[in-house]
Amino acid sequence: MNDTPADNDRDDNDHRARTSRQAPLSPIWIVPIVALLIGAWLIYDNYASQGPMITLTMDSADGIEAGSTLIKSRNVEVGQIESVSLSDDRSHVVMKARMKTQAEPMLVEDSSFWVVKPRIGREGISGLNTVLSGAYLQLEPGRSEEEARSFEVREQPPVAAPGAEGLRINLVSQVGNALSVGDPITFQGFPVGRVEKADFDIEDQEMQHRVFIESPYHRLITRNTRFWSTSGIDFSLDSQGVNLQVESVEALLGGGVTFGVPDDLPQGDPVSADTTFTLHPDEKSARQGTFDEYLEYVLLIENTVRGLSKGAPVEFRGVRIGTVASVPWNFTAPQPDGRDRLAIPVLIRIEPQRLGIDSQELDLEEWKARFTRLFDRGLRASLKSGSLLTGALFVDLTFDEQRAGEHTAETFAQRDVFPTTSTGLAQIQSQVTALLDKLNGLEIEPILASLDNNLATSNTMLKEVRELSESLDALVNDQDVRDLPGNLNATLEDLQTTLQGLSADSPAYRELTDTLDQVERLMRDLQPAARKISQDPRALLLDTQDGEDPIPRAPGTRSQP
Repeated sequence: MNDTPADNDRDDNDHRARTSRQAPLSPIWIVPIVALLIGAWLIYDNYASQGPMITLTMDSADGIEAGSTLIKSRNVEVGQIESVSLSDDRSHVVMKARMKTQAEPMLVEDSSFWVVKPRIGREGISGLNTVLSGAYLQLEPGRSEEEARSFEVREQPPVAAPGAEGLRINLVSQVGNALSVGDPITFQGFPVGRVEKADFDIEDQEMQHRVFIESPYHRLITRNTRFWSTSGIDFSLDSQGVNLQVESVEALLGGGVTFGVPDDLPQGDPVSADTTFTLHPDEKSARQGTFDEYLEYVLLIENTVRGLSKGAPVEFRGVRIGTVASVPWNFTAPQPDGRDRLAIPVLIRIEPQRLGIDSQELDLEEWKARFTRLFDRGLRASLKSGSLLTGALFVDLTFDEQRAGEHTAETFAQRDVFPTTSTGLAQIQSQVTALLDKLNGLEIEPILASLDNNLATSNTMLKEVRELSESLDALVNDQDVRDLPGNLNATLEDLQTTLQGLSADSPAYRELTDTLDQVERLMRDLQPAARKISQDPRALLLDTQDGEDPIPRAPGTRSQP
């Protein structure tokens, strides 16, 4: 059966695409879409609330654990350590920390981090609250306006906050005066600051310290301020005597630094931050550094310099006017002409500033000319003992009138020579030597022989004295001598009895009286004869009648009738 054209057209219409209106979205898709949006919001909110990632470096990760160690500021959590690893060169530790959004303004260039853990130091015990909770990092915000994302973690907390009021200065010292971080800075025993940093400069071989002075004590630091180390107890024994100084207990345990302005200097102008000062080993050296205007002379000592050391005083009539700079000094330099003996060169400094002369008014050339005139008047230097206990010497300047007008200018190693005279010890030594020479010149043998004779005579005399003592001893011990007092007593008794028999009423007394009367009459009778004989002694032999003197006859003749 053949299809008609109408039928064919109807079949084509049945197979042709037809357009129709699409139905709206099904409600079942609303839930996944909302969940997706919420997840995206949570992801964004979590990312936005995490804050920035920072990098922290430190020498050792002792007490630090990734995922548990917190970062705090004023005891409020502001971040957490996420990872801990070694650096590429394995010289330090690199830590990644995620900070909270609120901590982002605190991440500036001068912000500081340090580890908080239990510590025992000079300041006491700290960090005990971390014994159970573990160590954490402390963040101290800075005041800079420049943002930073890399920081260095300190082992010790900073001495002062970056924004603390005060003054930061630098101290330079030798290795022997090295200080540690945290050592105290004191003024007259009162703590006014701390050492913040200590580094060693290999090229200059010196210690460089960063020091913070708290406000308002920073106003004490001026141009004329001197710093010196304090070891707690400063004991010295030299030509100036015994010196003992005791600082605070903290300085006694760990040392520290103190400062002051010397009495002979004005206070000076205040200094700015980062000013560099020299750290002296002790107060004596610090005050010595104030005398920067001086004259240098060389002493040529021909005697011993034992006991003379660097820093010994140079005095004039008890007033210190200088310092010994070196003993010996430039020993290998040639001696001046005209010196027969090898002298020990000693370099001294004459410091007129010690006399209260201001450096602006000081004229060194005038002082040099003045000393030249004093040399011609007999000014000489000598070594004297400053302490009998230690034997320390000092240089004493005095006038020797016998040496006036004898000065001859000399130089040694391009330095003027200060004329010297013999020391008191050398004078005593020369006197002792002269005495010994006189003793050696004495003839000792005759003296010794005379001494021997005297000793022999003395021995003989001692022997006789000993014999005499023995004789006296025997005499005293003799029975007759012992009976002698009794015999004397008996004799005295008899004498007393006899005297009693011669009393006025006794017959013997009357007979004696009669006898004396007769003797008296006899004497009266003999008085004329005695008087006649006294006047004319011839009366004993010749007739006493007056007449011519008889003429003796010649031999062989007879007398006439």
